[in-house]
Order: sequence, then C-alpha cells, then structure tokens
Amino acid sequence: MRILIVEDEAGILQFLQQGLEEEGYDILTATDGEQAIQLLSKESFDLILLDWMLPKLTGLEVCKSFRLYNTTCPILFLTAKDTVTETIEGLRAGANDYIKKPFSFDELLERIKIHFRNSQEAQLLTLGPIVMDVSKHQVTINHEAVTLTHREFELLRYLIKNKGKVCTRSQIIEEVWDIHFDYDTGVIDVFMNAIRKKLNFKKEEDYIKTIRGVGYIAND
Repeated sequence: MRILIVEDEAGILQFLQQGLEEEGYDILTATDGEQAIQLLSKESFDLILLDWMLPKLTGLEVCKSFRLYNTTCPILFLTAKDTVTETIEGLRAGANDYIKKPFSFDELLERIKIHFRNSQEAQLLTLGPIVMDVSKHQVTINHEAVTLTHREFELLRYLIKNKGKVCTRSQIIEEVWDIHFDYDTGVIDVFMNAIRKKLNFKKEEDYIKTIRGVGYIAND
C-alpha cells in the first residue's frame, strides 16, 4: 500500500515515514501544499496523511483540489485544530478522518488499517450477478466482461451504491451528471436503456426497476 505524507515539520515527517516504512508501507513525502498537488497529479496513492497547516497551500486547499478528480482515496488530516467547526470544514472538504496532534503512532496505525479495509471493500459493488470493480473501472455479469461508457458506469455505480433505495431523477441528475438546475431528465432513460441492453438481463431478472414518474431502484 502506498501512502503520501504531507507534513512540513521535519521531525514529525521523519517519525511517520520511518514508522510506516517499518510496517511495510511504500511512502512518498511532500513538505508543502504545491509539492503535494504535483505528486497527486502524477502518482497514485492508497491513502494520504495531510497536515492542515502547510506552506504555499493549506491542507484544506490540497484536499479540496484533490477531491475534484479523486473521490475514493482516503484522506486523514493530521492537525492541531480540533474545534467542531474546523472538523466539519475538513470533512466537508473531503477528508475521511482526522487525528489531533500530538498523537499516538499506534492509534494512527490502527486508523490507517481501518481506512484501507473500508476502502478496499468499497471498491467492489455487487447487484445480483453484476460485479463492479471501481478501482479498475470494470464490470462483469456472470463473470463476463461488460464495456460501459464513463457515464453509464457512474450511473450504474450510483444505483448499486444506493441499492434498496429509490433514486429520484433529480438526485441522479445532480449526483451523476453534476447538474444542479432544471434539466431534461429524459437523458437518464437513454443511458438506462443502454445499460440494460449491455447487461442483457434475462426476462425474469429485474435488478433495476423503473419507478414511473419518480426514478429507479436497484435490488438483488
């Protein structure tokens, strides 16, 4: 597993790097926000340890920027800030967790393990015979590969993530298309028809139901 540590205090950075490498993790480091953004744009990471107060760009700015194109990699803030307002601000920016300085390395290690486990579980989504590997952007049905466009993939992913819940047209257009104004939601039907055709459901299979006038629901 590869971890990026973004920390400008040399002592803390060395302590974290040495400790995590001894645990078998592959570690890259950055000492300011701009360097972190450059690394994140070129390299892939399984988890990010991000200091809040950084030179050039704050950890909050780094987090917001990274979340524009990566929504799955866990981000843990390392921070002396621990008010409710600041905690909420970090979570809204896209952080998954935070740990207050000074911290126990053992506690940090356990939190990292939990986030790795949760992240790995979240990469595989299932719906009946359908398996989605989010990390590889692959879909199979009955062990046979299905090729979906990016938008088809995201629509199916959204429905499966909300399995058992009715997803309204307005929710789908906002979450999958990122459109937050009045828009012809008929485009959803076009993509759903394409998905159903590619998945080639048998007649008795009804894993994605249309709720007329409302939206869709996915169920095993």
